[in-house]
Amino acid sequence: MLRKAVQEDINFYKERADFMNILWDLHEQGEMPLKVTHNDTKLNNVMIDNVTKQALCVVDLDTVMPGFAVDDFGDAIRFGASTALEDEQDPNKVNFSIEYYEAFTKGFIEGGNGSFTDVELDQFAVGAKMMTLECGMRFLTDYIDGDNYFKTDYDTHNLVRSRTQMKLIQDMEAQWDAMHARC
Repeated sequence: MLRKAVQEDINFYKERADFMNILWDLHEQGEMPLKVTHNDTKLNNVMIDNVTKQALCVVDLDTVMPGFAVDDFGDAIRFGASTALEDEQDPNKVNFSIEYYEAFTKGFIEGGNGSFTDVELDQFAVGAKMMTLECGMRFLTDYIDGDNYFKTDYDTHNLVRSRTQMKLIQDMEAQWDAMHARC
């Protein structure tokens, strides 16, 4: 019964399944390097000085391991280029901001001090969409499995989170050319 109620959501993710292999395919071809990555890149994992408002350090280091810099970029974009909170219940408030994306991309590339390969730079938009897909699928899976992984505040919390990610993905797809032009 539950699976039937979310079948459209499941189909949304299944329709994009082939997209999920792009970065690993590039890695297997020797074009996408593994680097030290945080794997949970969002603003809540940066300690900010209350006075200067400057970043002091990155926290939540238990997720650090080899990975793709493009994924760290993508997870940060998933969180940082949204116009709404991750659990916004009104889908009309959820949008992917190309302006936020552009500003973050510029800062991320500058902060990398020339360490990104041309292939990585070409795949930043892919990383953004891929990490949003991955997180949305994780929210939906947790909802279907009974909310055992992510902390929830109400019965459909993870479903709402998944649908927020779906809305961001749709917005990314509508702005795909502009996202690629920013890198």
